[in-house]
Amino acid sequence: MVFSLKSAVKPSKRSRVLVRKETTAAYLFLLPSLIFFLGFVIFPIVLCVWTSFFDSTMNSADVFVGLANYKELFQDKVFLGALKNTLIIVVVSVPITCVFSLWVSSVIVDLKGWATSLFRIVFYLPVVTGSVAVTVVWKWMFNNYYGIFNYLGTKTGIIDQNINWLGDERYALACIILILLTTSVGQPIVLYVSALGNVDASLVEAANVDGATSLQAFWKIKWPQIMPTTLYIVVITTINSFQCFALIQLLTSGGPNHSTDTIMYYIYYSAFKLYRYGYGDAMGVVLAIMIAILSAIQFKFGNSND
Repeated sequence: MVFSLKSAVKPSKRSRVLVRKETTAAYLFLLPSLIFFLGFVIFPIVLCVWTSFFDSTMNSADVFVGLANYKELFQDKVFLGALKNTLIIVVVSVPITCVFSLWVSSVIVDLKGWATSLFRIVFYLPVVTGSVAVTVVWKWMFNNYYGIFNYLGTKTGIIDQNINWLGDERYALACIILILLTTSVGQPIVLYVSALGNVDASLVEAANVDGATSLQAFWKIKWPQIMPTTLYIVVITTINSFQCFALIQLLTSGGPNHSTDTIMYYIYYSAFKLYRYGYGDAMGVVLAIMIAILSAIQFKFGNSND
C-alpha cells in the first residue's frame, strides 16, 4: 500500500472555505484602520511633499516654484534660529531624559511593590494630565510678578529681584527645556522599571557571588538586556523633542525675539499665520528627513551593540 503524504495533508473543501472566510473577516476588521492610515497619514504626507514645490497661499492659485522654498529656508534667519533651538532642545533633553529615567528606575525597581507603583504614578502623572493643564501650572510658577520661582529666589537671596523667566532671551529656552523634561520622563521610567524587572535575577546573583560590584553587574548584565528598551526610548524621545510645539505655543509663541522658535512652531506660524502653505510644507519635509536620518543612525548604533 502506497501512502501519499500530499494527499494526507491536503485540506478539505470545507477547511479551505473556513480559512477563506477567516481571512476575509480579518481584512474587514483591518479595513477601517487601513482607510484611516491611508487617508490621514499617507495621503497628507504625499500632499505635503507635493505642495512643498509650490508657492501655495490661501487667496491665489498654486504656482510651481521647484526648489525655491527649500532654497529660501536656508537663507531665512528665523528658520535657521528655529533649527538651532530645536537641535539644542534635542541635544540637551534626550540624554538627560534617558539618564535620569534610568537612574530613577534603578532606584525604585528594588523597592516594595506599592512604593514602586507610587513612584511610577507620580512620574507618569504629567504625561496623562495633558499639556495644556501642565503648561498653565508652569506658566504660573514662572510668572515674573507672583511666580513661585521668583518668590523663593528673592526670599532665599538667590536672586536680587524678580526675573521675567519666559520674557528674557537668556532664560526662556532653558525654561522650555525644563518643562519638557518634566513631561518626558514619565513614560521612560515606566518602561525602564518593566525592563529592569525582567532582567534574569540569577545572573545578577551569580555576578555578586563572583565579587562584581553593583556598577559592574549593571554594565555587564543589566545593560545589554535593557538595550532594546533604551533604543526605543532614545528614538521616541528624540522624535518628541523635534516635535516640541505645544509648550512654545502656550508659553512664549516663539518669543522673545524668536529665541524660543522651534521648527514645529515656525511651520505652524508660516502655514497658519502667514498662510504660506508651500513654505511650511517644505519645512515639514526637512524636519521629517532630519528625524528619519537621526532615527536610522540610532537604530544602526543600537543594533551594532546587540
